[in-house]
Amino acid sequence: MIPRYQTILFIVLLVASVAMGVVLWQLRERAHERLLFGSDSAPTHAPAVAPAEPATLLVANDADGSLLALVQSLPLPQDPGSRARAVLGKLLDLYAAPGAAHPVPGGASSIAQVFLLPAVNIDSNPSATPAGKPHSLGAPLTNSQQTGPELAVVNLTGAFVASHPSGLETETLTVLSICGTLHANLPRVTQVRFLVDGQPRSTLAGHADLTRTCLAAEAVPSEGAHP
Repeated sequence: MIPRYQTILFIVLLVASVAMGVVLWQLRERAHERLLFGSDSAPTHAPAVAPAEPATLLVANDADGSLLALVQSLPLPQDPGSRARAVLGKLLDLYAAPGAAHPVPGGASSIAQVFLLPAVNIDSNPSATPAGKPHSLGAPLTNSQQTGPELAVVNLTGAFVASHPSGLETETLTVLSICGTLHANLPRVTQVRFLVDGQPRSTLAGHADLTRTCLAAEAVPSEGAHP
């Protein structure tokens, strides 16, 4: 004969098992409903984006070694640093596209950051000024501080530099097109310096000098002219 306490224990366990089964079934049904109607929880409106504005890109052409001004409508943020990164990202997207006149892989993700700082005083020979480390360049400008000439510090990714075609002309065209595009869209940018993964680098891909401060205005030729 089964002892009474064992009978009671069996009944308690049976009731607990049934209760757990009911709870699990309800949880399963709720999860199924969320899968079916999950789209209801998605935002009903797309996030706001910056308004489209005309942007001037100085696009390089390897066939004749020229820079051509190309105007495109782009969503540009108001923050100058973000604005600079956006126009340079579009420029490098053009270079990464199939059939580009100046083919360079990488695209917009090749621009890690763009800092805008007060312009520095340099000699008539800009190559005499070495590029410093990020902390030696000072703090980025705020909107209220941007009243005079500016120095743009373009931080490229190591992957972009590693994959850039080697050659004096093709490297120089990339540097000049970046400088010219910055100056065309942010006229206060009169000087440009380059970093790679946040550090100074001697050349872009073995030829174009990255240790100097570039004068941005000199990289803006007349339409179709050779730099």
